[in-house]
Amino acid sequence: MPNTPQSIKVDDVMVRDVASAKLPGSRDEVLEILKSKHISGVPIVKNGELVGIVTRTDMLKNPEEEQIAILMTRNPITITSDKSIVDAARLILDNNIRRLPVVEDGHLIGLVTIADIIGAMGRLNITTPISDFIGNNVVSVWSETPISVVGEIMELADVKAVPILDSMLKLVGVASDKDLISASVITDKTEMSNMSAGSDDDAWTWESMRDTMSLYYSISKIQLPDSPVKNLVKLIGDPETALLSSHVSECAKKMRRKRIDQLPVITSSKKLLGLVRDKDLLKAIV
Repeated sequence: MPNTPQSIKVDDVMVRDVASAKLPGSRDEVLEILKSKHISGVPIVKNGELVGIVTRTDMLKNPEEEQIAILMTRNPITITSDKSIVDAARLILDNNIRRLPVVEDGHLIGLVTIADIIGAMGRLNITTPISDFIGNNVVSVWSETPISVVGEIMELADVKAVPILDSMLKLVGVASDKDLISASVITDKTEMSNMSAGSDDDAWTWESMRDTMSLYYSISKIQLPDSPVKNLVKLIGDPETALLSSHVSECAKKMRRKRIDQLPVITSSKKLLGLVRDKDLLKAIV
């Protein structure tokens, strides 16, 4: 296994079996791929060549648009498989994106995401402390705040997750957009079908709802419940956290293992200091 970021190539970490949609095509086709593959972006090809990409954000911004050609971002930033993960991380940071289609002679051969690079960083011994990579503008919420209000705060602040603080300003959890939408899906389904807490509430169903949360949101615009966000803490469980002295590779391992893209940074008394995001960690190798 290569032991430096520069020695790890995109070819070593990229996903090869990439789900893609073809032009001409429809919104429903992209939604089905997002749902079945549990991903947030779909490359678009025409005659075998990459021509664009449609992300979950594109669809949420244009909820009425049906045509892929209008929804997609044309001429996306790409990379070749012989480049290193350092090159990939630099492109991602410079262009403020989360994924890079991997191309060869204009043809799509794979996809590399921030999560793929984070996974590789977790296998390295990067002992740099995370203190230099904590992001600014952390938005947190009180545990008694209604979930519907938390959703509005996240949308206005353009963040995907918020730390939850109790009245003593201690961290009690982290709520992501997935958690919020999952709560609304569960509530909505319970009200519509009078579903009891029986076999339909098993772990597989719950995880499936978490994975497809944005599809439910983009299709039906389900109303978020007004119950306190602290109710989500029981469902989410104790949050993964980090200390200022935690190492980059240590945090990368946690993110990869838990499939999360941020870690609250706390003191020994659980006071929140900030958040370290997966994209912030990329700076450690760039």
